[in-house]
Parts: sequence; C-alpha cells; structure tokens
Amino acid sequence: MEGGAGGRTSSALFAGFRALGLFSNDIPHVVRFSALKRRFYVTTCVGKSFHTYDVQKLSLVAVSNSVPQDICCMAADGRLVFAAYGNVFSAFARNKEVVHTFKGHKAEIHLLQPFGDHIISVDTDSILIIWHIYSEEEYLQLSFDKSVFKISAILHPSTYLNKILLGSEQGSLQLWNVKSNKLLYTFLGWKIGVTALQQAPAVDVVAVGLMSGQVIIHNIKFDETLMKFRQDWGPITSISFRTDGHPIMAAGSPCGHIGLWDLEDKKLINQMRNAHSTAIAGLTFLHREPLLVTNGADNALRIWIFDGPTGEGRLLRFRMGHSAPLTKIRYYGQNGQQILSASQDGTLQSFSTIHEKFNKSLGHGLINKKRVKRKGLQNTLSVRLPPITKFAAEEARESDWDSIIACHQGKLSCSTWNYQRSTIGSYFLKPKELKTDDITATAVDITSCGNFAVIGLSAGTVDVYNMQSGIHRGSFGEDQAHKGSVRGVAVDGLNQLTITTGSEGLLKFWNFKNKLLIHSMSLDSSPNMMLLHRDSGILGLALDDFSISVLDIETRKIVREFSGHQGQINDLAFSPDGRWLISASMDCTVRTWDLPSGWSNVSLYSVVSLRPLPTDYVPSVVMLPGTCQTQDVEFSEETIEPSDEMIEYDSPEQLNEQLVTLSLLPESRWKNLLNLDVIKKKNKPKEPPKVPKSAPFFIPTIPGLVPRYAAPEQNNDPQQSKVVNLGILAQKSDFCMKLEEGLVNNKYEAAVNLLKELGPSGIETELRGLSPDCGGSIEVMQSFLKMIGMMLDRKRDFELAQAYLALFLKLHLKLLPSEPVLLEELTKLSSQVEENWIHLQSLFNQSLCILNYIKSALL
Repeated sequence: MEGGAGGRTSSALFAGFRALGLFSNDIPHVVRFSALKRRFYVTTCVGKSFHTYDVQKLSLVAVSNSVPQDICCMAADGRLVFAAYGNVFSAFARNKEVVHTFKGHKAEIHLLQPFGDHIISVDTDSILIIWHIYSEEEYLQLSFDKSVFKISAILHPSTYLNKILLGSEQGSLQLWNVKSNKLLYTFLGWKIGVTALQQAPAVDVVAVGLMSGQVIIHNIKFDETLMKFRQDWGPITSISFRTDGHPIMAAGSPCGHIGLWDLEDKKLINQMRNAHSTAIAGLTFLHREPLLVTNGADNALRIWIFDGPTGEGRLLRFRMGHSAPLTKIRYYGQNGQQILSASQDGTLQSFSTIHEKFNKSLGHGLINKKRVKRKGLQNTLSVRLPPITKFAAEEARESDWDSIIACHQGKLSCSTWNYQRSTIGSYFLKPKELKTDDITATAVDITSCGNFAVIGLSAGTVDVYNMQSGIHRGSFGEDQAHKGSVRGVAVDGLNQLTITTGSEGLLKFWNFKNKLLIHSMSLDSSPNMMLLHRDSGILGLALDDFSISVLDIETRKIVREFSGHQGQINDLAFSPDGRWLISASMDCTVRTWDLPSGWSNVSLYSVVSLRPLPTDYVPSVVMLPGTCQTQDVEFSEETIEPSDEMIEYDSPEQLNEQLVTLSLLPESRWKNLLNLDVIKKKNKPKEPPKVPKSAPFFIPTIPGLVPRYAAPEQNNDPQQSKVVNLGILAQKSDFCMKLEEGLVNNKYEAAVNLLKELGPSGIETELRGLSPDCGGSIEVMQSFLKMIGMMLDRKRDFELAQAYLALFLKLHLKLLPSEPVLLEELTKLSSQVEENWIHLQSLFNQSLCILNYIKSALL
C-alpha cells in the first residue's frame, strides 16, 4: 500500500502532475481587455485557483497560484485580478502571482468592485470596506444592518464620480458618495430582493435583476422605471448588454436558459435554452463585438456569436469538462496521451495529458440519432441515453469502424462510439431474443484486434458481437455462462482465451473460437470487478470482501492475495510492465501492490524503506494536484526532510566478518599485475623520444595516480656530474616504512591503503624494492607476507590480496626457498588460501547446479 505516516502530506511513491478537465464553477467569470495586446481575456474560477483564457481562440494563457481556500468571488481591472477566499482577498499580477493581500473582514467576502486605485469589498455581514490597492490600507468602512439592508449587489454607475450603487435582499437600493461618506439617495425598489445590477449603454440607466425573474430598466437620475421584463425561469443571475449597435439585453437564469430582449421593441426576441446544464453563473457581451461569454457550474465556458438573421446566438467556441462525478476512466491507446472518461452527466469525453487543445467531447448518447436530428430534439433530455457505467476501447481499427463499446445504466443494449469522428457509433448491441426490461449489460471488453466485442449481462449470459457489422457471433455456455450476474469479461491478447466471472463466485475460462468451457474455479468471495493485463497474462480480481486476488491465466492459479482496503474497491489498474497493481477504494485510499514480491510497495524513484505495511496501517492524506503542471508551492524544511521510512541505507565496508568482501577498486588496478612485462613490451616506443627544441609548456609533475608538481632542481654548478648517486636509490619508500612499523604493532591498514593508491607499475616497483638487493630486507619481506595473511584472515580486499601475493611470488621466487623465515610465513599463507578457496568453490558449484536445473527442468 502506498502512503506515509508521521504527519507527511505527500506521497513517497507518486507525485501530483496536474488536474484535467477543470474549466469553470459557480463563480461568475471576469472579462478583461488588454490595451497592450488589443485582446479580450476571460478569467474563470476552478476552486483554489483561476484560469485565464484568450477569447480569440479560447486557449489557456495562465493558471494562477493556489490560495489557501476556495475562491468565493472575483473581480478585475485593467492590471490586476482580485480573488476573495474566506474573509481575505488578494490581488494577482500577470494572472498568476499574488502581489497584494487584504485582511480586515470577519465574515466571508461575497462582492468585489474595483474603483480606480481602490477596491471595494463586501462581506456577508454587510460590512463594506474600501481599500487602497497599492498600500493595502483601509480607506473607508461602512456598516449596514443586515435586517434592514443586506447588500446583495454592487455597481459603479458610469460617469458617476466617486459614487456606488448598492442593491439589497430587502429590495431597496442606495446611492453613496464614498469620498464624502454620504448617502445620496435611497431607491425604494420593488419589494423584491435584488440579485444583479448592470450598467446599460445609456448614461443614468441601470438594469436591476430581481429574485422574481424580473429585469427592471431604471433611470437612477430621475428614479424612473423605463421598462420591465419578466422571465419565468427563476431569479435573474446575471445581465449584460450588447454594445455593437444592437439594442439587445441578455439575462441569465438558474435553470441554464438565457433570455434575449429587444430594448427598442420591448419584447423577448429569442431564448437560448439549455445554454448550460446548470445555472448561468455569469454572462458578458464583449465590447463592440457580437460575442457573448457565459460560464456555469456545469464546468463549461462557452462563447456564442450572434450572426444570424433573427438575432439568435450559436455556439462558436467552448471549453467543457464533466459536470457530474465520473463513473470510469481509461487511457486510450498505448502512448498515455489521451484519457477517456465517462460521467454521470451522460457524456463521454477525451482529455489530453499534453495540451488542452487536444481535448474533445464525444457528446451525449442518443437513443435514435437520425430521428433526433430530423426533428431537432438534441437538447431534449428524454432522447438521451443514461450515463455510461462501463466501457472498453481499442485503437487497432479506429480508422475503419467504431472502437469503443459502452454499457449504460439500466440498459440492455450497449452503444458503440467512434473516437475519430467524436460521436456515438452505428450500432446498439443486444441479444434479439431477450426483451425483459430488468436485464442490463454489466461488463464489456474489446479484443486486441478491435474486431469483436464481448458483453456480459445481468442474466448471466455472455455474447460476442462483430464491431464492424454489429452482428451477433455467438454466446458462451449452452443457456448462460453464469448463474448470477456477470461481473467481468476479458479476452487475452491472442483471442485464444475468454475469462468471465459472475456474482455466484465462479471464474470461468472459455475457448474464444468454439465458445467451449475449459476450466472453472471457485473464488473465496463474490467478485466485484476484473481486469486483465494482456501482455503478462495476469488477472486482477477485486472481491466483495474488499480483498484482491491475482491469477496467472496460463496456470489458472491464484498467485497473490492482497487485503487491507476498508471499503468497496472501485477500480484497478496495472502498471505497463505488469509488476504493480494499483487499487482505488471507497475508503478514500489508493494502494500500490508489488506483484513479484507480494509486499506493499512504497518505493519508486528514490531509496526508501521496503518494509511491508501492516494491515491496520493508516495512510496519509495527500493534496490533489492543481491544473498547472508546475505548482509554485514553497515547502518548508520540515516537509521535505525524509521521514523514518525514507532513511537511505549506508552499506558498511564489510557486512559480516565471515563473508568474503572484495575491494571497490577497478580491475585495471590489480588484474594485469602478472602481465606488466608483456604490456611494457607492447607499449615500448619504436624510436627514442626526441628532445624538444624549447622549454616544455606544462609544469613537470611526479608520476603517480595523484598528480603532484615536481620541485625545481637547484643547479648551482653548471658542470654537474652525470654519475648517479646510488645513495638516493637506497632510500626507503613510505610503503617499506609502514611494513617495518607493522612488524612492531602488527597493524597493516596503512600499508594496504598505500598500495590501493598506486597503479600497476607503482605496485610492481614497491614489491620489487622489498628484496635486500634493491634496498629492502628479509624482515620487510616477512612483514609483507604477514600483511597478506591479515587480509586473508579478515576476508577483506580479497582479490587484492590474491593479486599482490601472486606478483610477490613471481618477483622473489629465487630468494624465498633460501630463507627459512619466509618459508614459514608462506606455509601459513598456503593453508589460508586453500581453506578460503575450497569454501568459495563449493558455493560456486552449488550455484551453478541450481542454475543448470532451472534452465533444464520443466516447471
């Protein structure tokens, strides 16, 4: 199981990438015009952050940084975007980063109104505060009695300097001068709560939306009502006016309809029914353009263009996600770039993990597409299919015919869908002889070739259909495949085997071609769902007792069993290599199971503990990723410190004194010690080196593994003798002195470390210099043999001890028999070497026997 304890707020195995399919919620959008780029931008709220889109192509321009709580209202001016969350609101620059934060309210803020260099905020307790934006200081605060005047709308009337118009839930309106802090006028209103205020194109004229569905066009200069309109769809949610020469007003409603009113003829000219499936959160006509921007809580942002002869609007561009909880998601194809998702809103959509421009909606399923198009009933809910509960997809023949098969809630027939055309397909697949209303399709699968669909029903029958023609190609079993409802169907990668499972607790294996039963086995509990990894032949089964069983379809045996979930398992997924099984449950946990080890896997990219988690383990609560790929969140040092589960293992130099341990030196430092004479002969130059004409460019260095600069020679006598001083050659090296010290204190670690730092030629020079003829002594040679004995006794640097000993014997073979002291040391070493080698040889032979058996035995 993947998770962490000890207060960790992130996963040790998974990292949040981004959230897909979020475009809008119930917060009204904000439209801005960039004078620099001469473009309109629309900003929509998606929880704790907001998106900014370019209206021209509706492409995502920026995603803001997240705020601590869900955003409850937004506003914008030419430079900044303001977003309120709780009793605090912030100003965002460049549509992303917070530059100002305003704190002072005690209740939740629900209205914001930019006002030049100031910003006005109103909370649910009807406390109005005016702030200076850049100093973040409070300029003015007004308190209203909620029982008399609870502020529900705010507007800055055009050309009214330093004045704001406030609407209330009690129905009255007030005009204030915020500079002098005076109430200028009170409008009695219409005894109905005000829901929206909008400036009309004419000066002094304001549109007032009411709870009753009325829209009042009122002159606030003379307190006169110019005209009234009424919609029967509930309270007015938002109002906007066209400014491109057409006297049209649009009004939104809670049921998703938009009414279009002609202000000259004072009548309703058009209705945009079902513009959104939920309430119209906001609608805005772009300045001097026939474009209407709308958003709603159905997770949709739409742009409508009014270019028809009768003034109706048609959909020009949109960004839409699911408006209800998802029922199933699956990757489409093998590249991991598209995710198919079905939802309770009845739609099937495809979301791109690369870029939002590749998103597409396959739409709602229609009962009879031809009749619906002929009669123009696309928006009628009665002709739509119920939500998709299960689906299967295969891209092998997507360019030839439909590539998706789907089950619908409470329906017997399964619909086919065409991914390339992004629409419902040509067939509804169901058995002709079954006409009972209470039988439904419960499981589907498509073969890897894309030619056949396998459908399981609640009656226990399993049928095969041809995806190209929609023709029924047979059934498994004589009357039915299972006595209970079919909970899962799967076909292997070669179309040889079909696996089905039913609610009666049986798992059956069928021959795909002749439909005959091959094998049947009982499960410990009734299965809930089934998933097959075709490449590895591993079958995952989620049972009703919240456990998971893993089977090998070749041997037809259960190979792994996992338990730990505390709720119904909703979905399963295999990693591409089939080594991991990921399960999601109603206990709000996602668990990752390692199939080869059977442990609960908590490792991926870094060195972490591989301890299996106990059955009563409580996983940590992690934050879901946002819509931006890179989250600009600063983690404290406490957050990024590794917990006790992520302690990096530091291996000691020797795991155990009884284990033979090799050094970490490369082979070139010890493997060719016996062949140095051959190597030197091959590397001998063909002609002597030529003396350079000028002084060398590089500073002379002393040969060795560690480069050191040569000290300059003092040449006082210009006619120095060329006879070599033999006294210099007789000087003892550091290695010889360390060996002499070893004879006294019996410690040879320093001598071994000196040899480790030398190259092959340096090692040969040091060992050759141990003989009395080259400046050494018998005692030093005896000390060297004791050093080798110490290395063999401790079983450390094993290969170095063998190589050094072999070179020593080669260099001093003629001297050793004549020295009794050295012969005695060699006798001890011989027994040590023989004992160690016999032990290693027995282990090697045992391992070779096991490997030969595994390769040749028939398992």
